[in-house]
Amino acid sequence: MGISVTGVKPGNTTVTINSKTSPNISKRIPVTVKSRNLLAYGPAEGNGLTATVNSDGSLHVTGTATGQWRGLSWTFPCPVHGTVKLSGTSIAGLSFSIKCLDAKGQQLGDQMNLGNSVMAIPAGTVSLFLNVISTEATPTAKDGDLRIQLESGTTAHDWMRPDNTSLRGGL
Repeated sequence: MGISVTGVKPGNTTVTINSKTSPNISKRIPVTVKSRNLLAYGPAEGNGLTATVNSDGSLHVTGTATGQWRGLSWTFPCPVHGTVKLSGTSIAGLSFSIKCLDAKGQQLGDQMNLGNSVMAIPAGTVSLFLNVISTEATPTAKDGDLRIQLESGTTAHDWMRPDNTSLRGGL
Protein backbone atom coordinates (compact mmCIF):
# COMPACT_ATOMS: atom_id res chain seq x y z
CA MET A 1 0.00 0.00 0.00
CA GLY A 2 1.38 3.40 -0.92
CA ILE A 3 0.42 6.90 0.05
CA SER A 4 0.47 9.76 -2.40
CA VAL A 5 0.54 13.42 -1.37
CA THR A 6 -0.01 16.18 -3.94
CA GLY A 7 1.05 19.71 -3.09
CA VAL A 8 -1.47 22.45 -3.78
CA LYS A 9 0.77 25.47 -3.26
CA PRO A 10 4.34 26.12 -2.07
CA GLY A 11 4.92 26.08 1.66
CA ASN A 12 5.39 23.82 4.67
CA THR A 13 2.86 21.56 6.35
CA THR A 14 2.64 18.30 8.25
CA VAL A 15 0.88 15.15 7.11
CA THR A 16 -0.46 12.94 9.91
CA ILE A 17 -0.91 9.24 9.20
CA ASN A 18 -3.03 7.21 11.63
CA SER A 19 -3.33 3.43 11.63
CA LYS A 20 -6.84 2.00 11.17
CA THR A 21 -5.89 -1.25 12.86
CA SER A 22 -3.81 0.08 15.77
CA PRO A 23 -5.16 3.31 17.25
CA ASN A 24 -1.93 3.94 19.14
CA ILE A 25 0.13 4.15 15.93
CA SER A 26 0.37 7.60 14.42
CA LYS A 27 3.09 9.30 12.43
CA ARG A 28 3.55 13.02 11.67
CA ILE A 29 5.63 13.74 8.57
CA PRO A 30 6.81 17.25 7.63
CA VAL A 31 6.20 18.10 3.97
CA THR A 32 7.67 20.99 1.99
CA VAL A 33 6.09 21.91 -1.34
CA LYS A 34 8.51 23.85 -3.52
CA SER A 35 7.82 26.07 -6.50
CA ARG A 36 8.20 24.47 -9.92
CA ASN A 37 10.10 27.66 -10.87
CA LEU A 38 13.73 26.69 -10.25
CA LEU A 39 15.13 30.22 -10.59
CA ALA A 40 16.56 32.34 -7.79
CA TYR A 41 16.78 36.13 -8.08
CA GLY A 42 16.15 39.29 -6.15
CA PRO A 43 16.99 42.99 -6.05
CA ALA A 44 19.84 44.07 -8.34
CA GLU A 45 21.36 47.24 -9.66
CA GLY A 46 24.01 47.87 -12.29
CA ASN A 47 24.77 48.89 -15.85
CA GLY A 48 22.00 51.50 -15.66
CA LEU A 49 19.26 49.00 -14.76
CA THR A 50 17.53 48.34 -11.44
CA ALA A 51 15.49 45.24 -10.59
CA THR A 52 13.14 45.00 -7.64
CA VAL A 53 10.83 42.13 -6.70
CA ASN A 54 7.08 42.74 -6.96
CA SER A 55 4.73 41.35 -4.31
CA ASP A 56 3.83 38.45 -6.66
CA GLY A 57 7.52 37.53 -7.03
CA SER A 58 8.01 38.88 -10.55
CA LEU A 59 10.92 41.20 -11.38
CA HIS A 60 10.28 44.89 -11.99
CA VAL A 61 13.04 46.36 -14.19
CA THR A 62 13.61 50.09 -14.63
CA GLY A 63 16.32 52.30 -16.09
CA THR A 64 18.38 52.57 -19.25
CA ALA A 65 21.17 50.06 -19.85
CA THR A 66 24.62 51.58 -20.33
CA GLY A 67 25.05 49.69 -23.62
CA GLN A 68 23.98 46.79 -25.78
CA TRP A 69 24.46 43.39 -24.06
CA ARG A 70 24.70 45.12 -20.65
CA GLY A 71 22.40 44.37 -17.78
CA LEU A 72 21.89 42.44 -14.55
CA SER A 73 22.75 38.91 -13.44
CA TRP A 74 22.26 36.38 -10.65
CA THR A 75 24.26 33.19 -9.98
CA PHE A 76 22.80 30.41 -7.83
CA PRO A 77 23.29 26.68 -7.20
CA CYS A 78 21.83 24.42 -9.89
CA PRO A 79 18.76 22.84 -8.22
CA VAL A 80 18.13 20.05 -10.77
CA HIS A 81 19.71 18.02 -13.55
CA GLY A 82 18.00 16.65 -16.63
CA THR A 83 15.83 18.45 -19.17
CA VAL A 84 14.51 21.92 -18.36
CA LYS A 85 12.20 24.43 -20.02
CA LEU A 86 12.70 28.22 -19.95
CA SER A 87 9.65 30.43 -20.48
CA GLY A 88 8.50 33.88 -19.56
CA THR A 89 7.32 37.32 -20.50
CA SER A 90 9.76 39.94 -21.65
CA ILE A 91 10.13 43.67 -21.97
CA ALA A 92 10.77 45.08 -25.46
CA GLY A 93 14.51 45.66 -25.86
CA LEU A 94 15.51 43.33 -23.01
CA SER A 95 16.44 39.67 -23.23
CA PHE A 96 17.01 37.02 -20.58
CA SER A 97 19.06 33.84 -20.68
CA ILE A 98 20.40 31.04 -18.49
CA LYS A 99 23.96 29.73 -18.61
CA CYS A 100 25.14 26.52 -16.93
CA LEU A 101 28.43 26.90 -15.04
CA ASP A 102 30.96 24.37 -13.76
CA ALA A 103 32.75 24.54 -10.39
CA LYS A 104 35.25 27.07 -11.83
CA GLY A 105 32.49 29.34 -13.15
CA GLN A 106 33.08 28.36 -16.78
CA GLN A 107 30.10 28.01 -19.11
CA LEU A 108 29.06 24.48 -20.07
CA GLY A 109 27.08 23.99 -23.29
CA ASP A 110 24.93 26.59 -24.97
CA GLN A 111 23.06 29.33 -23.15
CA MET A 112 19.32 28.92 -22.92
CA ASN A 113 16.94 31.63 -24.09
CA LEU A 114 13.43 31.77 -25.51
CA GLY A 115 14.80 30.74 -28.94
CA ASN A 116 16.11 27.40 -27.58
CA SER A 117 13.97 27.11 -24.52
CA VAL A 118 14.32 23.33 -23.88
CA MET A 119 17.67 21.77 -23.10
CA ALA A 120 19.45 19.24 -20.93
CA ILE A 121 21.54 20.59 -18.07
CA PRO A 122 25.10 19.52 -19.00
CA ALA A 123 26.99 17.10 -16.75
CA GLY A 124 29.26 18.97 -14.35
CA THR A 125 26.88 21.91 -13.90
CA VAL A 126 27.02 23.24 -10.34
CA SER A 127 25.42 26.67 -10.76
CA LEU A 128 23.16 28.63 -13.06
CA PHE A 129 23.69 32.18 -14.29
CA LEU A 130 20.55 34.22 -15.08
CA ASN A 131 21.03 37.47 -16.92
CA VAL A 132 18.74 40.21 -18.15
CA ILE A 133 20.40 42.37 -20.80
CA SER A 134 19.64 45.08 -23.31
CA THR A 135 19.43 43.95 -26.93
CA GLU A 136 19.23 47.49 -28.31
CA ALA A 137 22.24 49.10 -30.02
CA THR A 138 21.16 52.35 -28.36
CA PRO A 139 19.31 51.31 -25.18
CA THR A 140 16.10 53.11 -24.28
CA ALA A 141 14.44 53.55 -20.89
CA LYS A 142 12.67 50.50 -19.47
CA ASP A 143 9.91 50.19 -16.88
CA GLY A 144 8.21 46.81 -16.85
CA ASP A 145 7.77 43.40 -15.28
CA LEU A 146 9.45 40.09 -16.11
CA ARG A 147 7.95 36.73 -15.23
CA ILE A 148 10.73 34.27 -16.00
CA GLN A 149 10.36 30.56 -15.27
CA LEU A 150 12.77 27.62 -15.46
CA GLU A 151 11.18 24.25 -14.74
CA SER A 152 11.94 20.56 -15.08
CA GLY A 153 10.65 18.83 -18.20
CA THR A 154 9.66 20.09 -21.63
CA THR A 155 6.29 21.71 -20.92
CA ALA A 156 5.78 25.31 -19.83
CA HIS A 157 3.19 25.76 -17.09
CA ASP A 158 1.62 28.93 -15.73
CA TRP A 159 4.22 31.21 -14.18
CA MET A 160 4.93 30.60 -10.50
CA ARG A 161 6.92 32.66 -8.03
CA PRO A 162 10.38 31.13 -7.37
CA ASP A 163 11.14 29.97 -3.82
CA ASN A 164 14.07 32.41 -3.57
CA THR A 165 13.33 36.05 -4.52
CA SER A 166 15.84 37.60 -2.11
CA LEU A 167 19.09 36.67 -3.91
CA ARG A 168 21.09 39.85 -4.51
CA GLY A 169 22.05 40.28 -8.14
CA GLY A 170 24.62 42.46 -9.82
CA LEU A 171 26.58 43.05 -12.95
